[in-house]
Amino acid sequence: MPDIPPPPPPVSSPREDPRGRLEEALYEMKRVIVGQDAMLERLLVALLAGGHVLLEGVPGLAKTLTVKTLAQVVGGSFRRIQFTPDLVPADLVGTRIYRPDTGRFDTELGPVFGNFLLADEINRAPAKVQSALLEVMQEQQVTIGGQTFPMPHPFLVLATQNPIEAEGTYPLPEAQVDRFLMKVTVDYPTPGEESAVVGRSLSAQAEVHERLSLEDLERFARATSSVLVDRDIIGYAVALADATRRPEEYGLDDVSGYIEYGASPRGPIGLVQAARALALLRGRGHVAVPDVRDLAPDVLRHRLVLSYDALAEGITADQLVDRVLATVAEPNADHLRHVAA
Repeated sequence: MPDIPPPPPPVSSPREDPRGRLEEALYEMKRVIVGQDAMLERLLVALLAGGHVLLEGVPGLAKTLTVKTLAQVVGGSFRRIQFTPDLVPADLVGTRIYRPDTGRFDTELGPVFGNFLLADEINRAPAKVQSALLEVMQEQQVTIGGQTFPMPHPFLVLATQNPIEAEGTYPLPEAQVDRFLMKVTVDYPTPGEESAVVGRSLSAQAEVHERLSLEDLERFARATSSVLVDRDIIGYAVALADATRRPEEYGLDDVSGYIEYGASPRGPIGLVQAARALALLRGRGHVAVPDVRDLAPDVLRHRLVLSYDALAEGITADQLVDRVLATVAEPNADHLRHVAA
């Protein structure tokens, strides 16, 4: 059985160094979560960029454990809501309750008031409940009985979807899915990673230590605004989104019949913001082309509305995004290095 690695030694970099502190937090999460390195990286990117994440994967891939571990590592509060068909909006955001002994109405806040909220199987709740949650995500506040309650900061929603069951589900409309910064697909671990998971299950779970405070996280989130984004990088992100709307103008005539609607303007906005956070996580003060390319599938896949032809032929959004990435010209790397210098 593989041994759980010991905690890392103290980081020698200054406390204000974002890369060292964020890598330390990533290492701590990897002591518990095996084989989901890309998902862990995306969660930290979403935290720094201030966006929410939609996770899609079959049961048993440690989605709940991941969010709980993230909350322990950064010192935030964790809430979990199991979405069911009988859920009503008041079960999420709260309601006013009449107290006969005092003759007054008291406000009871719902479970959405936490730093990290896991909306488990969001597509099992009816549209009214989904809309209530997405409104909280967008407005960062809840209004009950004329009184407004702000959400704690940071506030990250991770909603999960089960792709193997359709019975008893209420799929999210495309306009609502567009409010998520990223949609991350969680795949099965490799046989070696799964062996490590089984081995760790035979012993006590590793103790998770807090590696970041919420104040650290807010400071690093503010630091992303100092990451340089060249105009060519912005143009590249916009071109990727535009190629999904007008593929014929980019030489993608074979793709045009598979896309009903392309990515909305939230696509390039979110892509640049997420690329900034990823550049900070990778220890750079400027956004590079690999940052945009690595995040493009996660930021764009859920913003494409596929045509009936694509659904009939089994064409996926990931395949279309890959075609776009392979066709749209990248910015000049020498020019970007000169600007960064």
